[in-house]
Amino acid sequence: MSRMSSWLLASLAVAALATPAASQQPAAQQPVKIRAGWITTPASLIPLMFAKPGLAKHKDRSYTFEPVYYAASPLQITALANNELEIAALGYSSFPLGVQNAGLSDLRIIADEIQDGVPGHYATPYWVRKDSGIARIEDLKGKVVATNGLGSGVDLIMRSALRQRGLEDKRDYTVIEAPFPTQKAVLKDRKADLIVTALPFSYDPEVLDMAKILFDSRSGFGTVALSFWTARKSFIDRNRAALVDLLEDYVVALRWLLDPAHHDEAVEITASFLKRPPASFADWLFTSKDFFRDRDGKPNLAALQSNIDKVKDLGFVKAPLDVSRFADLGLIEEAAARLR
Repeated sequence: MSRMSSWLLASLAVAALATPAASQQPAAQQPVKIRAGWITTPASLIPLMFAKPGLAKHKDRSYTFEPVYYAASPLQITALANNELEIAALGYSSFPLGVQNAGLSDLRIIADEIQDGVPGHYATPYWVRKDSGIARIEDLKGKVVATNGLGSGVDLIMRSALRQRGLEDKRDYTVIEAPFPTQKAVLKDRKADLIVTALPFSYDPEVLDMAKILFDSRSGFGTVALSFWTARKSFIDRNRAALVDLLEDYVVALRWLLDPAHHDEAVEITASFLKRPPASFADWLFTSKDFFRDRDGKPNLAALQSNIDKVKDLGFVKAPLDVSRFADLGLIEEAAARLR
């Protein structure tokens, strides 16, 4: 055998021995892809939470984050069912639909977004004209009331408030639908006797001049679990560590936005994203005039249970639902504990 042949055989033998060892080296773990749904902002912070550089230390390391816009909660439920979304922002009116109607029995509540009607914070207002002669909810008998959509969160609150005063849909009042941006015009043109406004429309000077608040969300539901994050248990079980990292970054961003020292910059970030003047948000955003946001991102399960029970009483939920069975608060608790 020639010297060259001996060298070649030896080289092949070394390569053969080295190949298995090389194949046993662990591959670098890829960040977990997390797509998160949102409907409206700044109520939802999902499209805003990473706008301030340097707050999210885990992003693009243990996870990637993609905000996905949806027009309505049912579309997020469909996306969850089809594995097209990892986190859905649902509320008290849509969560039972996901569990009972869509069959997502593995749906879990993992973090909070906003609560409506918390004492000392914003509560969704329901307005009548100052010249309407309507002074009490009972005065709506025979009147026309406007909602943004049948079965929506604000619609169910309205129905509950009126039922508590003995008024029932169709028998005692008529419901029409109008998007939030058009509610003011509906009242101004006397097409409805009662309207509901959402932020920022609740602080419209023309509304304040023309109308008065007849009642608010506290009258119908008390504290309202308006929006919270949900994910499927199968995804949580596979990616728990990455989710805790995401929720830690979420709490950091949440606290930064709520800090009065950062108010002007937080308003600028929001206004820039929405392409609106900062003055539209300066007086209320991330203050007590805004929805309540828990600084630790922890959902209010007691309020949610009460809300869902009322929805069932209204006939929009077909069976009782024990929300404690569908919550995994260990993730957000671990995330918040890291920051203490």
